[in-house]
Amino acid sequence: MILQALYDYYRRKAADSDPTRRLPAFGLEDKEIPFIVELNAEGRPLGIIDTRQGDGKKKQARRYQVPQGVKRSSGVAANLLWDTAEYALGVDTKGKPERVVEQHAAFRRRIAELPAATRQDVGIQALESFYADYGQAALAADPVWPEIVEGNPVVTFRLHNDGDLICQRPALVAGLGDAVEEGGKQAFCLVTGQAAPVERLHTAIKGVWGAQSAGANLVSFNLDAFASYNKEQGDNAPVSPLAAFAYTTALNHLLDRNSRQRIQVGDASTVFWAQKEDAGIEEGFAAVFGERDDPDTRSEQVHAVLGAVQSGKFDGGRGKELFYVLGLAPNAARVSVRFWHAAPLHEIALHIRQWFADLKVVRGAKDQEYPSLFRLLAACAQQGKADNIPPKLGGDIMRAILSGSPFPATWLNAAVLRCRAEQNVTCLRAAAIKACLNRLQRFQPNQSLDKELSDMLDLENNSPAYRLGRLFAALEKIQEEASPGLNATIRERYYGAASSTPVAVFTTLLRLKNHHLAKLQNRGRAVNFERLLGEIMGGLSDFPKHLSLTEQGRFALGYYHQRHDFFNKSESGQTMQSTQGESK
Repeated sequence: MILQALYDYYRRKAADSDPTRRLPAFGLEDKEIPFIVELNAEGRPLGIIDTRQGDGKKKQARRYQVPQGVKRSSGVAANLLWDTAEYALGVDTKGKPERVVEQHAAFRRRIAELPAATRQDVGIQALESFYADYGQAALAADPVWPEIVEGNPVVTFRLHNDGDLICQRPALVAGLGDAVEEGGKQAFCLVTGQAAPVERLHTAIKGVWGAQSAGANLVSFNLDAFASYNKEQGDNAPVSPLAAFAYTTALNHLLDRNSRQRIQVGDASTVFWAQKEDAGIEEGFAAVFGERDDPDTRSEQVHAVLGAVQSGKFDGGRGKELFYVLGLAPNAARVSVRFWHAAPLHEIALHIRQWFADLKVVRGAKDQEYPSLFRLLAACAQQGKADNIPPKLGGDIMRAILSGSPFPATWLNAAVLRCRAEQNVTCLRAAAIKACLNRLQRFQPNQSLDKELSDMLDLENNSPAYRLGRLFAALEKIQEEASPGLNATIRERYYGAASSTPVAVFTTLLRLKNHHLAKLQNRGRAVNFERLLGEIMGGLSDFPKHLSLTEQGRFALGYYHQRHDFFNKSESGQTMQSTQGESK
């Protein structure tokens, strides 16, 4: 299913009417080419063109469609008419002259092995004349030559006043389309269902975060343990050369660093695409789950997506068309599928809407209204670093979002542990806890007697854990007003114990409360606090010995709601401010 969806995506993009968005034809690939040696018809070099743009180390070379590169590790294998300076120009950049001679000979050998008709092309003849009569010595005076000698960049060739590279000339490209291996084992392709030769080695997938820089394989067999019935390598999963080229080209395009159809979800490099062309939906999905340099712009995009979902315009009335989401993670020299989801667009729309509804909590002025998944994950990781996010957590959460199923318990556990370890219930952690608890209550109502948690302070919530969290927030507020300017409050010392073993802490805190109330100079304020404590403790029969993981989550959310309510300017009549007004 994954390969078929990628194959269909390639066919759609290869037929795109816009050449800037069109994927390469069979036998070609997109490649950044920083330097182009320009030749005249006689092979004389006219200079080296620098295609890079930008400043300093952020320079980015222009992309060209060139013959597909070869797979190589430590051996010598040359690409056709483009390669590094060592191969294409015979430049020794690493102090290994014997190896460079071998590399350059392999590059020229590939040119010599072209069909006779192709070698009659004026571009190929000019390149052969360049090697025969001029060579790298004629380029040494060029201003960019020191960069080439030092960096060993990718180099190719072009005729003067020709819009195409030599490797893009019609005579050569026409031959590449007919270069499917003949005489190989025939089998039914698993992607197309047609009888065709089997691709023995598939092109490497690049752009997966954490994988090898040279790329990793999605379909690969390299040990006897993986072989059966005397089938080796690609014979175990028969895919035709055309289908293998199509799915790898499509996936590498989606994973490109400039792609607008990829996001990072934990350790999973995630790509997504619609069954039919729809840039608005794909960009909307990226805005919902990805990061943007401008948070305000992202917020506007998410708001627009949710508005389209509300009005039923998200899928343009094409409810049966599928939307695909693929998460890939590194696994040595291979790529593992972390998650795969294919569903109609209208289902995706409803689940996205439910995702943000579950996350909604009362927030401060500086907190994002629509937090990205990456920020939610980082908020629950040690030191807030992406490297500390549990490997499978992002994929499990994404799968739950897209399917509308309960979130993994590991996410709730991570959020609760961070609150305890740092004695701080942030907006993002509160949102994660609320989402986890509400999904759990929705799908497993028999395991909890509590109703779904609201996004703001709920005075009707009689959950003991929730009320204990409110009580702890009220006791902390009393201490802060009794002793302004404290460097540390009861939160830094007691939050962990209060949220896990309340009976061991709250009796002490209630005794301290009397001392703090006595220090308040405003007696009306003290009376208001007493009323608030009475309202909270009115729903408590006793202090529990232990709180479970879900109860600790409710404790954290009760604490967060009550703390935020102290600074709420609303006059709803249910807040601490309204109570103060009555006493006056």
